[in-house]
Formats: sequence, structure tokens, C-alpha cells
Amino acid sequence: MTIAADQQTLIRVCRVDDLEVERGRAALFGTTQIALFLLEDGTVHAVANLDPYSGANVISRGIVGSRGEAPTVASPMHKQVFDLRSGECLDAQGKEPIALRTWPVTIVDGVVHLEAEDLG
Repeated sequence: MTIAADQQTLIRVCRVDDLEVERGRAALFGTTQIALFLLEDGTVHAVANLDPYSGANVISRGIVGSRGEAPTVASPMHKQVFDLRSGECLDAQGKEPIALRTWPVTIVDGVVHLEAEDLG
């Protein structure tokens, strides 16, 4: 289902109640896998589920934490740490840093929506 809001097309993903605090959930849109994370403060972040270092769709299984003020997820494969707000790799472990793609999240009446742009 898509809705128009402020000239953006939003895609309904799930209810906030379907998410568990600090546990990732994967969503599939065409060929694009997205990892969703609900944080303690009620914010929801959406990043690519594809680990850029291993090539596996596993980010939703990562460990949620923080670095300073940045909410983070650590890849379960090689433990690189990514900022959930920007996708920036904070711990490339000697490798070239590669960022995760992020999507803006909008919550409307308890339902999580993503901007439809570039969703598979």
C-alpha cells in the first residue's frame, strides 16, 4: 500500500508493534532487502540488509549498540560497526570503509513507512 504525504510516496512496511526493541527485522521490496531497527527511544531506522564486506544479507541479525551518541549495529559476519542514522562504517577493521544504504522512516498512526524511491 502506498500513500502520498508531503509529495512523497511512502510504502507501508509494518506496525511499530511488530518490531522488538534492539532486534532487527528484515523486509523485502522486490530485490531490495532492508533491515529495520526499533530503538529504546522509539525511533526506527532502516538500512540495507546486505553486509557490504561479506556480501550476505545479515545486517538485521546484527548486534545493536552505540558509539557515543550514535546508535549502531555490528555485522554478525565480520563485526564492522555501522551508524544506524547515516549507514557510515565506524569500524572498518583495516578495510576500506563502505557505508550501508539508509532510508528515511516515517511513522504514521503506529505504522512504519519508507520512502518509495529506489525500492526494488
